[in-house]
Amino acid sequence: MSINADSTSPQQPTRVAIVGGGLAGLAAATALAEAGQSVELFETKRRLGGRATSFEEPQTGELIDNCQHVAMGCCTNFLDFCKRTGSDHLLRCDTRLHFFATDGKRNDLGAAGWLPAPLHLAPSFMRLSYLSLKDRIQIGRGLVALARSANQSNDEHLTIGPWLRNHGQSEHAIRCFWEVVLVSALAESLDRASLHAARKVFVDGFLRSSSAFNLHVPAVPLQQLYDQVAAHLSKHHAEVHLGNPVRKVERSKRGICLRLDDDASHQFDFAVVAVPWRRAAEVLPTELSDIAVVADGTPSSPISSLHLWFDQPTMNLPHAVLVDRLSQWVFTGPAISRSASAPESHYYQVVISASRDLASRTRESVLREVLQDLRETFPDAHRAKLLDWRMITEPHAVFSVTPEVERQRPSQQTACRQILLAGDWTRTGWPATMEGAVRSGYLAAEAILGQIGINKPQVVPDLEPSWLARWLRLA
Repeated sequence: MSINADSTSPQQPTRVAIVGGGLAGLAAATALAEAGQSVELFETKRRLGGRATSFEEPQTGELIDNCQHVAMGCCTNFLDFCKRTGSDHLLRCDTRLHFFATDGKRNDLGAAGWLPAPLHLAPSFMRLSYLSLKDRIQIGRGLVALARSANQSNDEHLTIGPWLRNHGQSEHAIRCFWEVVLVSALAESLDRASLHAARKVFVDGFLRSSSAFNLHVPAVPLQQLYDQVAAHLSKHHAEVHLGNPVRKVERSKRGICLRLDDDASHQFDFAVVAVPWRRAAEVLPTELSDIAVVADGTPSSPISSLHLWFDQPTMNLPHAVLVDRLSQWVFTGPAISRSASAPESHYYQVVISASRDLASRTRESVLREVLQDLRETFPDAHRAKLLDWRMITEPHAVFSVTPEVERQRPSQQTACRQILLAGDWTRTGWPATMEGAVRSGYLAAEAILGQIGINKPQVVPDLEPSWLARWLRLA
């Protein structure tokens, strides 16, 4: 039972439909179910997770993530979501990033605990061998200018690439530092990505707080994390309907009507539409055509991943960041036996964000270059035999964070007060990330709870900036 803030008498729980079982929908369902509301979640696929999901490898039956997803310490709402649902123990925390230059030399970037942000990364940053001293100094100045540009009101049309060139960044620094961080974080090229999104990455992830830099990586396939979330929802009496597509969300005299693919209809008090932007137009009612137009006009950016199985280890690190190569990130997975008679195989995933250029190449040519990247970086890769591989490209992995898209992102609250939006593409202040998805779900839940008299914030505040970051006006 929920309690109306304006009354001491109990009332029936509000019935809320969640359309979409990605992180945004799961976050909204969690917040609403924990607040005592009656929640039903409808997901088209047979698995939860939406675009951040797992698939079953045919030969072994093991679960493999379609693409490795990571969060940072600044992702306060995603980490809160994991804690609320009891899945936080399924994440590992990497406190250092391992960068490898084209000469194969390893450079670790980590925080000095005795220095406040934003100086906490300075000692290891100044030791990066693949950047000249001049580049390092100019990058430092660029970071300060980027943080302080938040006070300017004329940057909403700017992309980060031209901005960097106008602020003294050399092409080598752009290619070997700015691109390495931003293309992976935003899944977009620097000439397309908005200045606002780039600033968010660096200020929140690198400059405000010393713990913001930590990398939180699922230590298990994402499906296992979602199984934990589903169990948590069940504990709070929320229903999850898998393989149950919603064709349309409509207003009715009694509230909201969900029309399913089998022509069945269900009545609810509220609906949270948490589908990808590409599906929003077909699901939303005609009176929300303005949102449908925005959703239809939102471009996508692709991410490719190569799943590689070797007969022996190629690197002894949990991850590696390759500088100025086609391969951007390499993640180490568990070693398994691919069959009863086969020897143990060692699994690695290579991630290539903003991979539009790969569309004109054969998969075999991409594999050859990726293997060359690994062999030129890790000596053990020369001796490792490739047993099997798979390349997956998600053409609509994330929305493209262009300045135009940033300006048009819709709020979670719509003109129909009983229909809310959730999804990383809505207005969260964050680029296309797991953090943005969870925030959107929390914001949608918060809006519904506010309408029924439960004024309880759901969004977790950002990390507290250090005293020095505040003094330098970087936060």
